[in-house]
Amino acid sequence: MPLRHVLVPIAFVVLATLTGCAARQEVYVMGMIHGRHTDSDRYGIAQIKDAIRRLQPDYVLCEIPPDRLAVALAEFDEDREVDEPRVSHFPEYTDALFPLTGELRFEIVPCAAWTMEMSDRRRARLHEFEISRPDDFRAYREAIDLAEERIREGGADDDPRWIHTDAYDQIVRTGLEPYDRLFNDDLGPGGWSNINAAHYALIAAALDAHTGERTRVLIMFGAWHKYWFRDRLRERADVVLRNPFP
Repeated sequence: MPLRHVLVPIAFVVLATLTGCAARQEVYVMGMIHGRHTDSDRYGIAQIKDAIRRLQPDYVLCEIPPDRLAVALAEFDEDREVDEPRVSHFPEYTDALFPLTGELRFEIVPCAAWTMEMSDRRRARLHEFEISRPDDFRAYREAIDLAEERIREGGADDDPRWIHTDAYDQIVRTGLEPYDRLFNDDLGPGGWSNINAAHYALIAAALDAHTGERTRVLIMFGAWHKYWFRDRLRERADVVLRNPFP
C-alpha cells in the first residue's frame, strides 16, 4: 500500500482528536465561603470580581434555586438590592456576580436543588437525632469539628489558594463521611449525598446543553461541595477541569 494511503487516514484521526480536545468545555469550580466574603481580606468581594474578570466565563453555574434567580435579578435591577431569602445571604452573587452582569457577557445558570422546606426538615431531623441518637450525633459533630481544625492547621480558612487544593478537599471529604453515612438516608432529599446528587444533576444538565462547544464554565458553590462535584466532573470526557486559583 502506498505511504500516502496510510498517512491520509492517520491525518484524519489526528485532526479529529485535536478538534475534539479543543471543543471540550473548560470547567472551573470556585468554592465559596458565603457570608465571610464580606469581611475577608484574602477572599473578599474584590477578589471574587477579579477572578471572574480574569476567567471571562461564558456560563456561571451558581448555588441559586432555578425558581429564585429571576426574582433575585429583578430585585437587583430595580435598586441594586436583593431581598430574596434564598439568595440574599450569598454576597458572592449579590455583591460580586450580579454587578458584573453589566460589565461582562455571561449567562447565569441556577443549579441549587435546595428548597426552604428541605432545609427546615433537615434542621428539625438533626435536632431529633441529637436526642434520639446521641452517639451518632456526637460522631458527626466531632468529625466536622476535627475537619475545621485541620483546615485551620493547613492554612488560613479564607485563603482561596488553600481552599482550592486537593488536600483541602480530602479534609472535607473525611470530615463529612460520618454525617453522610449516618444520616443521609434518614434526612431524605436533604441528606448530604442526596442533595449533592440533586445539585449535580442540574450542573450536569447545564453542561450537557453545551457539549462539544468551546465554552468556559464557572461553577460557584459552597467550598465544602467542591470535592463532590470535582469527583464527578473528572469522569466526564467532554470537559477539562481546571483550578481557578493556580
